[in-house]
Amino acid sequence: MKIAEIYGKNKKSLSFEIFPPKKDSELENIDETLAILCELNPDYISVTFGAGGSSNCNRTIELAKKIKYEYHVEPVVHLTCLHYNRAEIDEFARILTEEGIENVLALRGDKKPDVAEKEDFKHASDLISYLKQESEFCFLGACYPECHPESESRISEIKYTKEKVNAGAEVLLSQLFFDNRQFFRFLEDCRIADINGPIIPGIMPVINAAQIKRMVTMCGATFPERFQKIINKYENNKEALFDAGMSYALSQIIDLLVSDIDGIHLYTMNNPLVAGKICEGIRNII
Repeated sequence: MKIAEIYGKNKKSLSFEIFPPKKDSELENIDETLAILCELNPDYISVTFGAGGSSNCNRTIELAKKIKYEYHVEPVVHLTCLHYNRAEIDEFARILTEEGIENVLALRGDKKPDVAEKEDFKHASDLISYLKQESEFCFLGACYPECHPESESRISEIKYTKEKVNAGAEVLLSQLFFDNRQFFRFLEDCRIADINGPIIPGIMPVINAAQIKRMVTMCGATFPERFQKIINKYENNKEALFDAGMSYALSQIIDLLVSDIDGIHLYTMNNPLVAGKICEGIRNII
C-alpha cells in the first residue's frame, strides 16, 4: 500500500521510525522489538539508512522486508543520495521494486568527512525527480520546523520544502522538535506557500539526557524552558527522567492531535517500551 493513501480518510496516522542493527547477524534479534511495535498497529514504520557502502542499504532493505512480510505493516525505506551516483541509485530502486517496497523517504543525507560525495544528486528533490521518471514509488520527504542546520533562512527552508513537494513528495515527515509553537508556525508558512499535503510531526521522547543533547546539537532543535527544567532536574536520575520525558512527549502529542494534525511520527530509538507508553496514553485520542 502507498502511504499517501492513508491520508484523507478522516483518520490520524500513527507511525514509528526504527534503525537497522549495525551488524547483519543482529537482524534476527530485532524481532522482539518489531513484535511489540507492530502489536500497536502503526500505519507504517520507517527504516533509516546510513551513508556509504551497500551493507547499509542491505540491512535497511532486509529489515523493511521483515516488517512487510512477517509483520504485515507497511515499511517506508529511507534512501539518501548525496554519496551515491545514478547507477547506484538505479540499483537500489531495482532491488526495492523487486522486493515489493513501495514507499521511499527521499533524503539528501548528512555530509560525512570520511565518505566521498558524488555529483549526481545534491538535494532530496533531485533524487525524487530522478526516480519519478521510471518508478512507481510513493515518495515522502523530510521537513524541518526549525530549519535545516544549513538553511539560510525560514524563507529558503520553505522554498526547499516546496521543491520536494513539486518534485513529487506526497507526505512530509518532520524533524524532531520540543516546542509545538515551532511546528504550528512552520505548518502555517507551508500552507501560505501552497504546500497542502500531509505534514506529520516527528516526536522523540526524552529518556536519555546525553543522547537527546547530541541529537539536538545535530539537528538544531531548541529547548523550551519547561523542557530544559526536566533535563536539569532529572538528567542524573534515569527513572525520573524517563517518566518526566514521557509525560512531556505525551503532552506534545495530545496538543498536536487536538489541533487536527494529520498524525504522529514517533522516533522510537528501537525502544518498544517508549512506543508502548505513548500509545497507551493516546489510545482514545488517535
